Amino acid sequence: MINHPHPPDTPPQRLTASLFGPDFLWGTVLAAAQNEGAWNSYGKGASIWDNFARRQGKIKGADKPTVACDFYHRYKDDLLLAKALGFKVFRFSISWPRILPEGTGRVNKEGIAFYHRLIDECLKLGLVPYVTLYHWDLPAALEKEGGWTSHLMIRWFSRYVTLCAEEYGGKVKDWIVLNEPFGFTTLGYMLGRHAPGKTGLSNWLPAIHNAALAQAEGGRILRKIVAGAHIGTSFSCSEVMPHTDSPEDQQAAKRLDILLNRLFIEPTLGNGFPREDFRLLEKLELHNKSWKYTERMQFDFDFIGIQNYFPVVVRYNPLIPIVQASEVKARNRKVPCTAMGWEINADSFYRILKRFSLYEGVKEIIVTEGGAAFKDERVNGAVSDPQRIDYFRDYLLAMLRARDEGANITGYFAWTLMDNFEWAEGYKARFGLIYVDFKTQLRTIKDSGYWFRDFLSGH
Repeated sequence: MINHPHPPDTPPQRLTASLFGPDFLWGTVLAAAQNEGAWNSYGKGASIWDNFARRQGKIKGADKPTVACDFYHRYKDDLLLAKALGFKVFRFSISWPRILPEGTGRVNKEGIAFYHRLIDECLKLGLVPYVTLYHWDLPAALEKEGGWTSHLMIRWFSRYVTLCAEEYGGKVKDWIVLNEPFGFTTLGYMLGRHAPGKTGLSNWLPAIHNAALAQAEGGRILRKIVAGAHIGTSFSCSEVMPHTDSPEDQQAAKRLDILLNRLFIEPTLGNGFPREDFRLLEKLELHNKSWKYTERMQFDFDFIGIQNYFPVVVRYNPLIPIVQASEVKARNRKVPCTAMGWEINADSFYRILKRFSLYEGVKEIIVTEGGAAFKDERVNGAVSDPQRIDYFRDYLLAMLRARDEGANITGYFAWTLMDNFEWAEGYKARFGLIYVDFKTQLRTIKDSGYWFRDFLSGH
C-alpha cells in the first residue's frame, strides 16, 4: 500500500542538484537486515541480528526485524518510489544468510534468484545498483564458530564474495565491500550493544584484524572476477574535538580519533595501523603476528565511502579503560541535535570530507550514507519533517563547498529511502524520506522526500 498525499507547498529552493554537475551520483540506501523481512522464509538462514533481537532488553521496544518493511515482497513498489523521487542510484545489501544459509557450503537458489530479480528491476527502471556485500547480517551459523573473531573468517568471506561476484558481476559493476567496519566490530564485539553482543578486547582485537583483511580480500576478489568493476568500501567517520584546550583533553581526543577515523582506512591505503600515542594498538601486533603483513590489508579501492552522522566532543576520563576519554553529549552542550541526540554540525561534515580527500591514495569519495532521525509529525495524511529538510540543505551545501575546494566527491546517497528497523533502536528511530506504518506497511512520502524530488529536478 502506498499513500500519496499532496506534496507540501514549498518555495523554490535555491540549492539544486545541477550545482554539482550532470555526472554527480544521487542515490538512496537501504540494508537487507533492516528492510527485507522474510527472515526465515524462502530458504534464508538466521542472521546474528535475528538472534540478537530475541534477547531480552537488547532492542528498544523489544522490536524484531522479522517483517521490517517487507521489502522482500514489496521491492518493486519501493523501487518505483525511489525512481519517482528522482534518484539515479539504488544502494542495497545482499543478505549473506539468504544466499548461504549456513554461511558457507550449500547455496540457496531462492535467495540467489531474489537478488537477480531486484537487480533486474533496478536496471529496468534506470536505477544503478550499488551492492554492499556486508551490511552487518552475519549468518548465525558462522557466529557459532566464532564469527568475526575466527581465524576462518577470511575463508568464509572469500567464498561469499566469490559467489556474489560470479552471480551478479555481469549486471553489477559498483560494489561496496564492508559497511562501517569500526561500527560492527566495536558495537558488536567490544561494547556488546549490537549483534552478536560480545564484549572485551579478546573479541574486539581479532574482529578488527579479520575485518581489515576481509575488506582488502573482498576487493581483490571483485577485481579478479568482475570486468570493469568500480569497487569501494565505506567508513563511519566522526570529527573528534576536545572539550577544553587542556593537554589531557587534547590527547584524549587524539586517541579516540585514531579509533573512529584512522583505524581502517590507513591499513587499506598501505600505511598499516596507526600506533603512535596509543598503547592499545601495540597489542594488535602482540595479539597476532600477521598484523605485520600490512600488504594483505591493502587494496587500491576506486572510491571510499564516507558516512558521517555527528561529531564527537570528548574530555579526559582516567576511569575509562585504555582510551581514557568520555563523550560530552550534545544535549549537555546545548547544541542542535537529532532525535537520537546526535549533534547537527554541517561544518564538521565539511571538515571530515576535506580531511579524507587529502589522504594519498583516496581517488574518489562518495558519501554512501547521509541523513538524520527526527520525530516526524503526521498531519492530515501528510508527514511533516522540516528539520530533516534543513539538515539535508545544510549538509549538501557543506558538501558543495568541499567539492568546490577540490575534494573529489562524486556522489551522495541519502539514508534512508524509508523508515526501517534501526538496529538497537528498533523501529523508534526514523531516518526515512518515506514514512512507514509498520502495522499496515503503508508508505507515505514525507515532506523531505518531496523536497529531494524538487532538489533533484531543479524545481
